[in-house]
Amino acid sequence: MPLPSPTGEANVSSSREDWALLILLAAVTLALGSILLPFYAAIMWGLILSLLFTPLHRWLLPRLGRRHTVTALCTMAIVLLVVILPLTLVLLLLAQEAAWLYQGLQSGDINPALYFNRAFNRLPEWVGAILDRFGLVNFATLQRRLTAAMAQGSQFAATQVFNIGQNTFEFVTSLFIALYLAFFLIRDGDTTVRAVGRLIPLAPVHRQRLWHKFGTVVRATVKGNLLVALIQGALGGLAFLALGVKGALLWAVLMAALSLLPAVGAALVWGPVALYFLITGAIWQGLALTAYGVLVIGLVDNLLRPILVGKDTRMPDYVVMITTIGGMAVFGINGFVLGPMIAAMFIAVWHIFDDTA
Repeated sequence: MPLPSPTGEANVSSSREDWALLILLAAVTLALGSILLPFYAAIMWGLILSLLFTPLHRWLLPRLGRRHTVTALCTMAIVLLVVILPLTLVLLLLAQEAAWLYQGLQSGDINPALYFNRAFNRLPEWVGAILDRFGLVNFATLQRRLTAAMAQGSQFAATQVFNIGQNTFEFVTSLFIALYLAFFLIRDGDTTVRAVGRLIPLAPVHRQRLWHKFGTVVRATVKGNLLVALIQGALGGLAFLALGVKGALLWAVLMAALSLLPAVGAALVWGPVALYFLITGAIWQGLALTAYGVLVIGLVDNLLRPILVGKDTRMPDYVVMITTIGGMAVFGINGFVLGPMIAAMFIAVWHIFDDTA
């Protein structure tokens, strides 16, 4: 009976060590992932801030004597002044308006049923016939349903206010993690990218291509979508303020948030308000808001979003739209970044596979 050669035993031993190492690597990776999962949004935004402000860091670096730590601290100070403080101010003002709205609903000073009754009484007969077909023509029934809906909405608002108070520590912790991570990624970004790149088993040209695609998509998506949302929210808020709509800041923030949904986002807010104006006899206000919404607010979305998002990502507009909506459906507000990013990486990986096939 022939004895196994030393070379064969070495190969078996090496194979077992490779499998053991792979299993151990998978185990510690899953363990680390489970630890970091609760703060995935903070980590993602720390990475996004580093991608957005690394060009500023590189511009400041030679002007500050190539002192990386000092330059990174200056960059983070600019992040605080440009991003964090304005956002905090807007959130405080928004909280005040939300509290005013909630108190008004509870005290009866704000009565949605009254506004609804006024609009209902001015509806044309043919609209009343359609509502009658669905059993909605009785205003008392509508008022009961509206009151029940508002009660549920008020309860939800109260719950959210309580949750915000309860989750203050979590929010502060997530913000600290994002800023802390962004500082080190801005300061040591090039070294980190090279270290991570060496661990990816791809050719250097393919690694560079994937990293370039990732950075381009994140920058374009965040800058493009947020810029469009801010512009649309500001334009809508100014219009509401000029027309005397109460809670203009609250509606502006809502329009900005909904503007993350391409094509129809902001119209979900200004459209019903314009319709209310038209129904209640405020014809010129309704027509002015409709024209302003279509020609100004809508034009921002139709012109800037394809230029700022689609052009840089080199993805068709419909892909950007579908992946943005799908990403937000799966990941929440963070999905407006994750959706297009996953789609872009999917396309890039398939292109690399096609090139190497």
